Amino acid sequence: MILAPQQRRVMMIAGETSGDHHGARVVLEMSARDPDLVFFGIGGPRMKEAGVEILVDSGRLSVVGITEVFARLPAVLREAGRVKKELVRRRPDLLILIDFPDFNLHMAKFARKHGVPVLYYISPQVWAWRRGRVRKIRRYVDHMAVILPFEADFYRSRDVAATFVGHPLLDHYAEEGPQPPERSDNGKTRVGLLPGSRCSEISRNLPVMLASARRLQDSLADIGFIVSMAPGIDRQWIENFIRPYRDVIDIDLMPGAIDRVLLQCNLVVAASGTVTLEAAIHGVPMVIMYHVSPVSYQLGRMLVNVDHIGLANIIAGQRVVPELIQQDANPAAIARTVAHLLSDRKALADLRRRLRSVRAMLGEAGASGKTADIALSMIPARRQQND
Repeated sequence: MILAPQQRRVMMIAGETSGDHHGARVVLEMSARDPDLVFFGIGGPRMKEAGVEILVDSGRLSVVGITEVFARLPAVLREAGRVKKELVRRRPDLLILIDFPDFNLHMAKFARKHGVPVLYYISPQVWAWRRGRVRKIRRYVDHMAVILPFEADFYRSRDVAATFVGHPLLDHYAEEGPQPPERSDNGKTRVGLLPGSRCSEISRNLPVMLASARRLQDSLADIGFIVSMAPGIDRQWIENFIRPYRDVIDIDLMPGAIDRVLLQCNLVVAASGTVTLEAAIHGVPMVIMYHVSPVSYQLGRMLVNVDHIGLANIIAGQRVVPELIQQDANPAAIARTVAHLLSDRKALADLRRRLRSVRAMLGEAGASGKTADIALSMIPARRQQND
């Protein structure tokens, strides 16, 4: 006897806050096209709201730096084993991987072993470092949905199926992003401090940023600061960093979406990462800082194949915004670089113009919908279950 068709099942793995955000958009686009799809996997609150059954919260897996991984390895391996069991038990019709390369390439290999097609959305930065991973991608991934303009050619030249879908951040902002005011309503120049979205990043970056803000407060009149607080971060924990500076600098703590901070700032000091691209999309001048453990940094120097750290600079192919790396990411250097930019209106206007060019390179909005279309084309037709 032929029974009703089985629902098609999609496993998703997003290991970070940004991946959770972008994964949720893809789920919503796929569900709009096929409301009967069932989603489960690793993600965060946004994917859960979009209808994904969360097996493992992505916040439990996120780490930064090479040496930092080792401290979390037992937990990561435990969760990987759990997800593998669910893949075998539920037999998804498609596995969608979002960024998070070391974990996700391991899962891609496992999925291929069990005959599950794999779509990888938001490529590992193999063009920057550890290019040997391309061999794994060619072997275990069926299609790459890439978000940077040069990535599709990079993969195709290495016999990997790839489609440039545009950058998902553009899905969240209007066609013409608002430009930040030169002065805020109360006459102050506002500088944003964007220390990252993970506790390990924040504990490294925020003390340095606050110390640089203290120096800037002494050297510039009418200046204030806004500290961004990513979702899931304990407010009291952040306040413990800020409290010693409350009486000496004008500072606000702003939780929630990063664009709330960007729209109020003339310039931001940002930890290297996706947030620097969000600042570029908004046309907000920035100073990028990058600081990891000394061992991670030395290992990274041996492996990295690019001249820049910031995504805006990588996309532009030149140093558009200042980068302060490792020892150079110190309070004196940050304060000096910010003060120079704020005091030179012409340089600041030129920087905004070049950031608009970077935005134009990212293509049009619609990355989530294009990725959903690719995903649906990879899912087999509904299976008929025979009794």
